[in-house]
Amino acid sequence: MNVPFNKPFLTGKETTYIEQAVKTGKISGNGVFTQKCHSFFEQKFQFKKVLLTTSCTDALEMAAILLDIQAGDEVIMPSYTFVSTANAFVLRGAKIVFADSSPQNPNIDATKIESLISNKTKAIVVVHYAGIACDMDVIMKLADKHGLYVVEDAAQAIDSFYRGKTLGSIGHLGTFSFHETKNIISGEGGMLVVNDERFIQRAEIIWEKGTNRSAFWRGEVDKYGWVDIGSSFLPSEIIAAFLYAQLENLTKIQAKRKILWDKYYEQLKPLQELGLIQLPHIPPYATNNAHLFYIICQNIEERNILIDFLQSKGIYTVFHYLSLHKSPYYIDKYEGPELKNSDMYTDNLLRLPMYYDLEVEQVEQIGKLITLFYKQ
Repeated sequence: MNVPFNKPFLTGKETTYIEQAVKTGKISGNGVFTQKCHSFFEQKFQFKKVLLTTSCTDALEMAAILLDIQAGDEVIMPSYTFVSTANAFVLRGAKIVFADSSPQNPNIDATKIESLISNKTKAIVVVHYAGIACDMDVIMKLADKHGLYVVEDAAQAIDSFYRGKTLGSIGHLGTFSFHETKNIISGEGGMLVVNDERFIQRAEIIWEKGTNRSAFWRGEVDKYGWVDIGSSFLPSEIIAAFLYAQLENLTKIQAKRKILWDKYYEQLKPLQELGLIQLPHIPPYATNNAHLFYIICQNIEERNILIDFLQSKGIYTVFHYLSLHKSPYYIDKYEGPELKNSDMYTDNLLRLPMYYDLEVEQVEQIGKLITLFYKQ
């Protein structure tokens, strides 16, 4: 058996739409397919304003600029996340204040946030790990109480919900990823969601390199110029055309992934009942978009032996984030307490293969092999 960790899924229309984009004579971005993608998200998920970006990293950097993050500002976020979540704000001079994960799942522990707020805190960045919602009511109430902004890093959370609200639509800003490992892909790619109307106009200017070019093309101004800071955040039409082919198949892709996720859970539940592993915990307020399936081993040694065992059978698994507060870049800067849950996920969490073309029979085989490993 040869089962890679990830395999990009193609719907069949990607190259057709790319060819159509090329034939329009405008492939530099913000053309027909960009607009189609924007309309899709704004209509399906009721996002106020969306802007495609070349990556979720870019969307996070736009968020940091929009919130006017300055040197000395503090930004609270989980330590257990991808480096981009922090990098976007570090680039603006922010001090990152890392919070621990919840004991139930790798999301930020909402009960720990208030103790980290100071008079320098400007924003809270939450990460919906595995597409499972953080406790947003608690977080938004805290933000209101202390006058803070909330950014949702929803990189993994397309088509996932918190109490019926779309993830990415609850905070002041939201960011998504369409990297090839995500449910919906464009190779690289991302999106900024603007939920606070105060930021809509400026977001478009930052997106267009600090110019009011978009307003010019709509005929709202008679010439365009440099009006703010910004960068080249918008993707080419080729990326947007690829993405649109995927969006048309969102329902189909999600349905298949959920079947695979449920099969993993069914196969491995007996091991959880024996106390040998932990499976993903989905709180009652959250939905599951089947972005990834993970197990939590007892310790790092056991996890490493399991990785080697599965690899010897042709199955490729990966561990995930390393706590950012212990990273080579940040370890000398970190002044906070031990983050024991973040460190536990760093050492013990293992991601299993999850992609559209994975077969149910392969998931059953993987489940049997993990069961065999623990029986031995």
